[in-house]
Amino acid sequence: MQVEPRISAVPAETAPRVLVWLGVIVLVYTLLVGVSVIGEGFKWLTGGAEGAATIFSFASNPFIGVILGTLATALVQSSSTVTSVIVGMVAGGLPVSIAVPMIMGANMGTTITNTIVSLGDFSERDTFKKAFQAATVHDFFNLYSIAVFLPLEIMFHPLERIGGVVAQWFAGDTDASLQNANFVSAATKPVAHFFVDLFEVLPSPTLGAVLVITAGIGLIISSVLYLGKLLKAVMVGKAKHVFEAALGSNRETGVLSGTLVTMLVQSSSTSTSLIVPLAGAGVLTTRQVFPFTMGANIGTCITALLAATAITGSNEALALQIALVHLLYNVFGVLLFLYIPFLFELPIKSALWLGDRTEANRSWAFGYILGVFFLIPGTVFGTQYTLSNRTTGIVDLENRGENLESLRREFEENQVIID
Repeated sequence: MQVEPRISAVPAETAPRVLVWLGVIVLVYTLLVGVSVIGEGFKWLTGGAEGAATIFSFASNPFIGVILGTLATALVQSSSTVTSVIVGMVAGGLPVSIAVPMIMGANMGTTITNTIVSLGDFSERDTFKKAFQAATVHDFFNLYSIAVFLPLEIMFHPLERIGGVVAQWFAGDTDASLQNANFVSAATKPVAHFFVDLFEVLPSPTLGAVLVITAGIGLIISSVLYLGKLLKAVMVGKAKHVFEAALGSNRETGVLSGTLVTMLVQSSSTSTSLIVPLAGAGVLTTRQVFPFTMGANIGTCITALLAATAITGSNEALALQIALVHLLYNVFGVLLFLYIPFLFELPIKSALWLGDRTEANRSWAFGYILGVFFLIPGTVFGTQYTLSNRTTGIVDLENRGENLESLRREFEENQVIID
């Protein structure tokens, strides 16, 4: 009697494919941990929320506010933290008119994270070009949004006024009970804190923070390097179709996906960093990525809104107002760039142009990151700091001169009496 060979219910290639997907999950988690580690390192180096508040104390006009918002977010590596700080400062008396440009700058500064993630493909020229273009399209969107809305806000204050009206409707009727419902943070923060604790024993805090940042960059580069290869293997057939349907079927779907994912993880840096390897692997194009990154701008507003609802007292409405300004600014920006063809193409063409320059000469990438996020904002901050100290010194000298003159007159009067 001939026995029929037993046919397995699972195809032979399924087991390897399952292992590949597990590898993708592990590498995505490693990428998220790397982003979190970098954030903790920068917060340690710059003082976190207190450091951001210190930087913002030098904001004397709207233009300086934008620059300092960019610098603070690039240093702290978290637009959620920075916008929450701004909400707190408004509750403490910071004028809303100065806080609005800070919010705009925070949008710009947060894009540095996904640009750093794109460096993971630095060794492969074509892959790096695609990843860098997908990362910087978010930068250019935020940059052009500032160029459109900042002059309007300075002249007419539409965001401040609308935010103020809406804040009056909701002030006193909200609750921040969901503020800590960040599952991605809960999964990655313990590992990030482990790295901080590991280097905290060093005699120099600065050296420890730099090593933490270096470790985070190492995790990102190593994960992205292998993640791209695995994504090319699994993103075929039905899997690729699902991703394209979720992100690239039309612009509105892409925006909605970016909004929902970012609301879930409460970090635009995280959501946009996840999309960059997909672009590098050729699964998505820069044009498909762009709507998702616009949606990420809307989704990240949830953190500031939750922070605002935790504030009570006489300035409660003002805190809610600036959080609503953040939301309105991003919603109006998305609507404008989504439905005006020229504006929709502008960030894409700019990112493609910069990607071509970077492919020809890699130094463009590092020059861009250092210049846009650190050198230009840092120079403005340094100049403002110097001028502020000089003004303080002049005031002190004037006060001291007035005191000396008062003492001299008092001495002369006493001399007259004695004589």
